[in-house]
Amino acid sequence: MSARILRMSTLFARTLRDDPADAEVPSHKLLVRAGYVRRAAPGIYTWLPLGLRVLRNVEGIIREEMDAMGAQELQFPALLPREPYEATNRWAEYGDNIFRIKDRKGADYLLGPTHEEMFTLTVKDLYSSYKDLPVWLYQIQNKYRDEARPRAGVLRGREFVMKDSYSFDTTDAGLDASYAAHRAAYIKTFDRLGFDYVIVQATAGAMGGSKSEEFLARSAVGEDTFVQCDACGYAANVEAVTVPAPAALSYDGAPAAHAEQTPDTPTIETLVDHLNATFPREDRPWRAGDTLKNVLLVLKHPDGTREPVAIGLPGDREVDQKRLEGQLEPIEVEAMDEAEFAKHPALVKGYIGPGVLGEESASGIRYLLDPRVVEGTRWVTGADVAGQHVLDLVAGRDFTADGTIEAAEVRDGDACPRCAGAEDGRLVSARGIEMGHIFQLGRMYAEALDLKVLDENGKLVTVTMGSYGIGVSRAVAAIAEGNHDELGLCWPAEIAPADVHLVAAGKDEALFAAAETLAEELRAAGLDVIYDDRRGKVSPGVKFKDAELMGVPTIVVVGKGLADGVVEVKDRRTGDRADVPLAAVVAQLKG
Repeated sequence: MSARILRMSTLFARTLRDDPADAEVPSHKLLVRAGYVRRAAPGIYTWLPLGLRVLRNVEGIIREEMDAMGAQELQFPALLPREPYEATNRWAEYGDNIFRIKDRKGADYLLGPTHEEMFTLTVKDLYSSYKDLPVWLYQIQNKYRDEARPRAGVLRGREFVMKDSYSFDTTDAGLDASYAAHRAAYIKTFDRLGFDYVIVQATAGAMGGSKSEEFLARSAVGEDTFVQCDACGYAANVEAVTVPAPAALSYDGAPAAHAEQTPDTPTIETLVDHLNATFPREDRPWRAGDTLKNVLLVLKHPDGTREPVAIGLPGDREVDQKRLEGQLEPIEVEAMDEAEFAKHPALVKGYIGPGVLGEESASGIRYLLDPRVVEGTRWVTGADVAGQHVLDLVAGRDFTADGTIEAAEVRDGDACPRCAGAEDGRLVSARGIEMGHIFQLGRMYAEALDLKVLDENGKLVTVTMGSYGIGVSRAVAAIAEGNHDELGLCWPAEIAPADVHLVAAGKDEALFAAAETLAEELRAAGLDVIYDDRRGKVSPGVKFKDAELMGVPTIVVVGKGLADGVVEVKDRRTGDRADVPLAAVVAQLKG
């Protein structure tokens, strides 16, 4: 595509000096202030000309790398029929997170949140032999999810642009190869996009599947928490961290469990204080981690069913709701309210113990334990009587549960799941923005939609799939988060809406004439130019501020130096400035 000149006098954009009232993160503030996007509705944004150029540049990088790896692009509709999603049970599983529509005849449709079903059915329609596979297909398209709390501008919206691709193979070995090829292409893509990222282990969530990794842009405003080991390099989203369970302990000789009066101790803190004052230990003081906390929650299933559940975990830990929901997706989790609590008279608030928990217990509430609560460990926990706790309650001897679950918060300093006991690595947490997710779907969707091909022996085999996504519009915001300063945006060269921001700083007609000529020469050399040709009441100071706010990598100022045959060239990212002879500017910038 030929280079262009975007003239500020006619460019459809307005810069703002103040942050928008609803903006909380830097990318949201700066993309609105610099004239890249405008809010149309909560979680829905209009891409203005400058923003669209950045978005298309991001798309271009992704498309180049996908094409280079051998993937083929297609385009599905955003308006999709209900039937394929019913076949995979996702019409119900998505719950309130999808936009459902009826046409004039009463038929059900949805606005596509993701397109696994459509990819699967299209391959089924066209391919029937192992000779046709593997095949890698992708699209770049708008997606729709009815976020309960859209926020952070285009980082988390209800309409967004996404690249999703899928691999189709006949064998697990083929899937491994397809996964590796996509992973390599993603590394090339994210290296070009211009932000600091980390690859972490992840859960597959509602998408299903096995092996799963996320590409996270490091950012203090990221919604995802990940951890890295300070010894072995292990990295994982906290939702995917597996707690190293300690070995079971012998409880031979352990004292019998005994209930004690512990009045006014409904919290872990008050209980620990009471234990140290009334039942002091000989070896050390009681700690919160010696207590067994039982947290009551309600699981909200997509079909509307509400299921109470209790989670037992050490008292020095809290339940991480996002981590829990990541494992149970699409099930949502909420705290048990008073009305639900009242349905279970066996529960005594503040003094709940394992005795009334479990599917076979008086409450009938499913009871799940943190992996640290292994056989032989001794605990202080509720006695199911107001003002009483049980001491020396031994797991496996005095109580059992219906299963285990990874629901406790992951903290800095926790043992690394990979090298615990070897290098004694410890976990360190950080925040990130999910930019890409790759995972092996396996045969779940192929089985649901009967995608089979004939193998080399003439037998029908079910196809195995991989899924690979990139948040395209989110990438624009993530790049902005990692590339700005106190003055505005600082776009990487491959992403920027133009190569040069040319400013005519003055009122002299000869100055504008020189700037106009320079703009044309830059365009002829293949460089995109934003040319601030505004006259009248627009001062040089306003033009400089706009140039810094918009964040094009190179700012060229045609001003007072023109009398000496030079213009100022500024590197927006480093702040370096230099006077360059007018006749040499094009060659220098092109070089």
